[in-house]
Amino acid sequence: MNDVIRNPVLPGFHPDPSIVRVGEDYYLATSTFEWCPGIRLHHSRDLRHWRPLGGIADSPRLLDLTGVPDSGGVWAPDLTYANGRFHLVFSVLDNYAYGYKDCANYLITAESIDGRWSDPIRLPGRGFDAALFHEDDGSTWLLNMITGFKGVEIQRLEDGKAIGEPTLLLASSPAGITEGPHLYKADGWYYLLCAEGGTGFNHGAIVARSRNLLGPYELDPNGPLLTTRDKLDLPLQKAGHGCFVATQAGEWYMTYLTSRPYTEVEDGLPESARDRDATGRCVLGRETAIAAVSWADGWPRIDGAAPALEVPAPALEPHPWPEAPARDDFDGPRLDPRWNTLRRHADPAWLSLTARPSHLRITGGQSPHGRRTPSLVAQRVTAKHGVFEAGLAFDPQTGDQTAGITAYYNSFNWYCLQVGLEQGRRTLTLVGSDRGRRTFETIAEVGPDLDLRIVFDGPVLRFAYRDHGSGGPGTWTEPPVERDATILSDEHATWVEPGLLHAFGFTGAFVGLWVQDLAAEGGFADFDHAAYHPASEPESDASRP
Repeated sequence: MNDVIRNPVLPGFHPDPSIVRVGEDYYLATSTFEWCPGIRLHHSRDLRHWRPLGGIADSPRLLDLTGVPDSGGVWAPDLTYANGRFHLVFSVLDNYAYGYKDCANYLITAESIDGRWSDPIRLPGRGFDAALFHEDDGSTWLLNMITGFKGVEIQRLEDGKAIGEPTLLLASSPAGITEGPHLYKADGWYYLLCAEGGTGFNHGAIVARSRNLLGPYELDPNGPLLTTRDKLDLPLQKAGHGCFVATQAGEWYMTYLTSRPYTEVEDGLPESARDRDATGRCVLGRETAIAAVSWADGWPRIDGAAPALEVPAPALEPHPWPEAPARDDFDGPRLDPRWNTLRRHADPAWLSLTARPSHLRITGGQSPHGRRTPSLVAQRVTAKHGVFEAGLAFDPQTGDQTAGITAYYNSFNWYCLQVGLEQGRRTLTLVGSDRGRRTFETIAEVGPDLDLRIVFDGPVLRFAYRDHGSGGPGTWTEPPVERDATILSDEHATWVEPGLLHAFGFTGAFVGLWVQDLAAEGGFADFDHAAYHPASEPESDASRP
């Protein structure tokens, strides 16, 4: 059916969606944190079908993520269009823990969504989640969250420089943690849309309005525009951090972030997870969804103030895009937009699609805790069930060299089915890391060419391999081991001790190709292909609360 939008429209790690319409084209930018290229971009012409365009900040000139912590890096982009140019504002967090936030806000612009984007301009600001508002008279205004979540302020900009003093638009909202501001003008009113309550299960979106740009602003007496804090039985949770867009016909919609938690302990949960609170964990991270917006008494409304799996589609001609094949044979001149690299941009110094035709060659990098030169190429996990496979050719020369496939959340939480040297023999090992505590399970002695597999089965991970040997690929071998997929979740990655924040979990699970060479001696691996096949959610998952 073409009369509904099915949520989430961008499954997997796609948080903080900022949407803009330019003519008949809709562009949606999302946060990327420590992953390159920065600020992931999608394109649609009907709000139902979206195609990935890759990342905007795709070079060190635009973005340097060297050394950023897990879930640091790029936070909350704001994409707008005015005066014939796209404007993109984003925050870069070099640190957010241990009582400090080292945050810088930047502005880049371009005439075309494809670039070339201008050199970043450092913006003023005492917080993250900065955004722009373009007034009818051509002036540009900067919205900022005040450090400590003390409210939202506005300040005029000229050529990226602040003019005058900032003005407080809204103090902290009833649920607190007021952030993610966006400002709109309609029917003589200025509407301030903000997130509140934090980005977890208390998240929400609120609206305030004023007849004057600089206020005073009145909060909607009807309460939050969208939240699930009082609707914990819904399949979509954590709803908030929204952004409005109006269609060509004047229909209003809001993009927002949401999550799909494991709402019950499913059959088959591995023993390792049964002693933990595995319910409510969001392995897929914070995703992008869309809501239809109506108007009543001069205020925007979302049906039930709640997210829905299906919402009415706009009166736009359906515009599906060609579906990308699940399997990548690495035959193109550059990496497909599905792929991301960790903390450093894709560069011929460590990645090559030409060194061995129809293969991706990855030169080994740092350990899982290295924040300068890791060699990890990965894509988002988009469903609770699915399979990731890759063909690997690897002949390690030292014990410091390993290569394989990974189910990855951050530097502390991951699994890697990897080949390395063990007592001089080429060995396949399953290595796991749960908040930095590593486990090792030797699987088998293997040859230099093999296929590897990771299966996501709800909260359970399974693994398999197929050794090519001298007679070509053999049959798949499935070791009798299972692992807990729920450690690859926002909730488990968020690491807080009493009074002390170690790490946030803001990203979501990835699957990918990982090569390590701890001594930096030129070790490399060739990947013949890689394929991720997400499975449709079972009826029991889609229908249950």
